[in-house]
Amino acid sequence: MDLANDRLDQAGTLRALRGNFSQGMNVADGARKAAGVVSVTSGKGGVGKTAVCANIAVSLARTGKKILIIDADLGLANLDVVFGLTPKYNLNHFFSGEKELEELVVEGPEGIQILPAGSGVQSVTHLSNSQKMRFMEAIEAFHGLFDLVLIDTEAGISENVTYFNVAAQEILVVTTPEPTSITDAYALMKLLSTQYHEKRFNLVVNSVSDESEALEVYRKLTMVANRYLDISIDYLGCAPFDKRMRESVSRQKVMVELYPNTRIAGSFEAMAQNLMGVLEHAKPKGTTQFFWKRLLSLG
Repeated sequence: MDLANDRLDQAGTLRALRGNFSQGMNVADGARKAAGVVSVTSGKGGVGKTAVCANIAVSLARTGKKILIIDADLGLANLDVVFGLTPKYNLNHFFSGEKELEELVVEGPEGIQILPAGSGVQSVTHLSNSQKMRFMEAIEAFHGLFDLVLIDTEAGISENVTYFNVAAQEILVVTTPEPTSITDAYALMKLLSTQYHEKRFNLVVNSVSDESEALEVYRKLTMVANRYLDISIDYLGCAPFDKRMRESVSRQKVMVELYPNTRIAGSFEAMAQNLMGVLEHAKPKGTTQFFWKRLLSLG
């Protein structure tokens, strides 16, 4: 198969996952609204992506939202560490065929449900198309059970990163004011735009001295994007640098739990509310679920 056809085939696989989430299902208390699906991603490691994801999740769970987090850093998972969990099984067991998806779910703080990933298994960092389709089929069991699904991707621009980002309804890019972090965030958005036709991104700027620094990062990215890419970037918020973040990691509790009345906790709560506002008003990307399922069934 040539490169163009292979890329088209992969894009269809990715969007089939998005379609599954978007349909929703009937549950005991009647038909629930389909969950919003948001990927939390970054072009560079070490920008606090997982911390942003975890704090937003806890902030929303406290408002009564039902949250599922998928740890999609399949080779170097750390979401379970952030929450102080020791899951017996993880997504590696699913992709190897040993366990079903529903057997992996563990409960975190505030009733958050987590699909944990594993560490140190290189084979799962390159999922086959059959593994992606099996994941797509299995995730249907979660239809209608959650208000929001957060996908904590690995950093960078690997095939798994693009897979989970294109599968999401909204893409949340985390960066810092560091020049290399800004450059890598732009590179990620450029790849998703030019190769996978993603047009909508949300930005969080972490570890800032004040909001003016975050807005300057946003200005730089939007200026370059407006010149070279056909995309929109929405500013979701920023989190101030806080040396207690290291303590949060070592104590395996998120900042909104440890220091609920601080500036940084308030910033994560504001991001959470802004994110729900984005999901409420955003137009769906559209789905090719039924087309791809039919195509696959026909061989």
